[in-house]
Amino acid sequence: MKCVSGGVTAAKGFQAGGVHCGIRKSRTKRDLGLIFSEVKAQAAAVYTTNLVKGAPLLVTKAHLSDGTAQACIINSGNANTCNANGISIAEETAALLAKEIGIEKTDVVVASTGVIGQPMTIEPFKKGIPSLVKDLSSDGSDRAAEAIMTTDTVKKEAAVSFELGGKTVTLGGIAKGSGMIHPNMATMLVFLTTDCAISSSLLQKALSGDVQNSFNMVSVDGDTSTNDMVVILANGLAGNPAITEENEDFALFMKALNTVTVALCKALAADGEGATKFLECQVRGAKTLADAKKAAKSVICSSLVKAAMFGSDANWGRVLCAIGYSGADTDVTKIDVAFTSKKGSISVCENGSSVDFSEEKAKEILSEKEITIAVTMKDGEAASVAWGSDLTYDYVRINGDYRT
Repeated sequence: MKCVSGGVTAAKGFQAGGVHCGIRKSRTKRDLGLIFSEVKAQAAAVYTTNLVKGAPLLVTKAHLSDGTAQACIINSGNANTCNANGISIAEETAALLAKEIGIEKTDVVVASTGVIGQPMTIEPFKKGIPSLVKDLSSDGSDRAAEAIMTTDTVKKEAAVSFELGGKTVTLGGIAKGSGMIHPNMATMLVFLTTDCAISSSLLQKALSGDVQNSFNMVSVDGDTSTNDMVVILANGLAGNPAITEENEDFALFMKALNTVTVALCKALAADGEGATKFLECQVRGAKTLADAKKAAKSVICSSLVKAAMFGSDANWGRVLCAIGYSGADTDVTKIDVAFTSKKGSISVCENGSSVDFSEEKAKEILSEKEITIAVTMKDGEAASVAWGSDLTYDYVRINGDYRT
């Protein structure tokens, strides 16, 4: 497994681009992105479980009913959610792109992010799609990654290459997300591409399984968005023997997929709105994987833990408290907690009780930008990891006037 550059255009046969079409007021901000496969690709997706869903999700779900797609068009600045004309705009956007690029409308994935409930028209898409198609290139992942950003402060891309059946296969992706991140089933907006030959049914199984251990283990603020979507396209141009059963090739594909998705997870968590620190909670020694996941996610989601990490306060009681209400089946009198960063590691709780430790050393460790909260439950062999960020004054400031 080798990390490579190129994001969604790292794999053979994929192009991408991004332009400003007028959805955003700022003319310097790209607000319309495109990912295109030279040939029709197998496709799979997972979507938010929020009952309020953006119109593009409903359109995309219908378009992917046959398990294929060839392009993804994404706008930022307006989420196209709770608009009376939302479905018609999403469908017309797909039709405009399909005509311009020469594919079927039903082979277009439509996605959207931004403010919920803002009026929207088709005019920016009519204006922007021709120039967007012209902007397509094999090095356009960076522009597409920029075009899908909202409150993100950095672009998020990752890609790997690996050998499969004597062929070099590549898998890459881009993501956006900074706030409203507490996914269930999917997360934010994530687009993955690969030149691997794999059936759409196994592609769906791979993606649905992976998100349980990647994107579903990320939380910034406890809010599940209305437009969350993870999409993967596989065009088969690597020329590997097609994966049609759960064999060693499928296992290797799953490993590559998880390598990319975890990299994107960490980037999303580190770029949480107003965040100053990236948090990783590692849980080991749980009775079951479900218990490990519950504990890790609960610690990462705790507003009190997040606030303590912002203040570099080794308040381990908040960690234990979060595990206590997580629903995990555990004996809290056996739990150990430690904090780790580049400045070292310090044990702050053993067997559910306090231990003597240096507050000064703990402060030094927790003042770093990347912090690991290590939890040992001593109940079994299961382990899990969750990712998040600290809770800062800036999170409130950003969301206090997000719409206006």
